[in-house]
Amino acid sequence: MQFTEFYRRIIDSPLQGLLTTLPPILEHWYKENLHGEFHQWQKTIKNLPDVTASQIELKDKVSFGTAEDIVPGQLKRLEVLLKQFMPWRKGPFDLFDMHIDTEWRSDWKWDRVLPHLTPLKGRAVLDVGCGSGYHMWRMLGEEADIVVGADPSQLFLAQFQCIHKYNPSPDIHLLPLGIEELPKSECFDTVFSMGVLYHRRSPLDFLSQLKDQLRKGGELVLETIVIDGDQNQVLVPGERYAKMRNVWFIPSCDALKHWMERVGFKDVRVVDIDTTSLEEQRKTDWMENESLEDFLDADDLTKTIEGYPAPKRAVVIATK
Repeated sequence: MQFTEFYRRIIDSPLQGLLTTLPPILEHWYKENLHGEFHQWQKTIKNLPDVTASQIELKDKVSFGTAEDIVPGQLKRLEVLLKQFMPWRKGPFDLFDMHIDTEWRSDWKWDRVLPHLTPLKGRAVLDVGCGSGYHMWRMLGEEADIVVGADPSQLFLAQFQCIHKYNPSPDIHLLPLGIEELPKSECFDTVFSMGVLYHRRSPLDFLSQLKDQLRKGGELVLETIVIDGDQNQVLVPGERYAKMRNVWFIPSCDALKHWMERVGFKDVRVVDIDTTSLEEQRKTDWMENESLEDFLDADDLTKTIEGYPAPKRAVVIATK
């Protein structure tokens, strides 16, 4: 299926070992796990206007094409069809001067992360929990050799395919798999995991799974919600945190560093801490569901609606 190009790309690359392990996993996914709407999404993608982008911008934003590349009728059709893939959460994207104003200003997060990275030029990069792939495009803009995303959401895969249609680079691919489904590869130079750890029932197992994807000396870039406190401080929410059911453990920065050291990471360092603002995560015309404003206490924005500390996010970098 659409993974043929990925297999072709990793021949004679450091990722070639995946050719013996991934195909049966992805074949099983296609036969057994397809969402009921997936085939309809594929038809919609085929109906997107066939337009060639005259300009590609990935360094400072994700922007393909200009208004001169497309006629007004095609542009309106593009907007109508892309809105069938709502909600658009991670972005923003610009296609032919049409702005996809996503829930998250993911570019702000990237600006906080980028200064602390080992340069990505020439590196094989994995983004675990990549969503629709916004940060993957920015990684490619930093001249990574190949960028692979992993996210089990089939809607995110479809959104990625929409964007990829207008820049069909062979160096960027999204696999619809969770980290637990990825075979141990030990082949990536850099592994990103941003906004995933707190969704995992076993955070130490998750950190070990990330480590299994890195070559020796490779770099992990982890971004997650944290709380204030010492090495022993970890929040285990009740049924919900900020209206999310699937939040299990929120550590302090010191506790998170300790976890990472326990599973074998070295040179663990917190490089950024930032409180999520109502400007960074919000409703838009492309994401009309509830957003951060609805998840916080209206009378005290330092707390979630359940009374927990409001989301504060840390970026931690470590070496295998």
